Amino acid sequence: MSIDLHAHTTVSDGTLTPTELVRLAKESGLDAIAVTDHDTFQGIHEALEAGEKFGIEVIPGAELSLESPEGTGWIHVVALWLPKQADELQKAFDWVIEGRANRNHEIVEKLRKLGVNITYEAVAARATGTIGRPHFAQELMALGVVSSMDEAFKVWVGDNGRAYVPKRKLTPEQALSILKDIGATSILAHPFALKLSYKETEKAVRRLMDLGLDGMEVFYSEHSEADTRAFGEMADRLGLLKSGGSDFHGTNKPDIRLGVGRGNLDIPNELLDKMKAARRAKGLPV
Repeated sequence: MSIDLHAHTTVSDGTLTPTELVRLAKESGLDAIAVTDHDTFQGIHEALEAGEKFGIEVIPGAELSLESPEGTGWIHVVALWLPKQADELQKAFDWVIEGRANRNHEIVEKLRKLGVNITYEAVAARATGTIGRPHFAQELMALGVVSSMDEAFKVWVGDNGRAYVPKRKLTPEQALSILKDIGATSILAHPFALKLSYKETEKAVRRLMDLGLDGMEVFYSEHSEADTRAFGEMADRLGLLKSGGSDFHGTNKPDIRLGVGRGNLDIPNELLDKMKAARRAKGLPV
């Protein structure tokens, strides 16, 4: 049996509700799943209830997007074992979400100036939680501007797209300090996305460790065999916890399946066992 410690729901930019996601995890034969929506933990209560209903372990989490140094790709951190009450983190999320709302309006303005007849209201109607770029991509498809989600991101709303607008982010210092204070386990998500050599990635990871990083995703849908091997060796060398996740988003990432990614994942239970042991050693709940 296996686990998946990185998955999204309709609370952020996935297409399954927290209950549907947990049900799918059970049907997929997983032992445990972490619900890790972007900059929010609003779906956690529902997911935990679904876990009890379907008999599968649910780990409450979130994914945070952090500022990255010039020349570096994305720095995302998956936070696991979020407590029921996390006021400091909620305040940080509120600040990020306020910035995202402003950003969404800016994206609409950019698209309209580029000749795309899109409205904020139409995009918002596609979201049940936080409005994100996948909802823009869906609307672009509905308008016939693009034929796929992939094209929408490549041409219009992706990081190199014509209507790209950067989003407000926490600094690594801010995020990792908060996560440490609330007793969460912090995992560097998809380290390949740093877009650095393995040597430079290790330097970046060491800096994040100095700020309180606990582990890194070794098993990930976009990681090659060489990446998985290199990041696994790096985690061992640095004494970091190893994690793994598909980054499942439902039909917003149709080629990524829960638990197995593109068919290349089999994330062992022992990773979760080691995380729990590390938390117990610190006197933290699991």
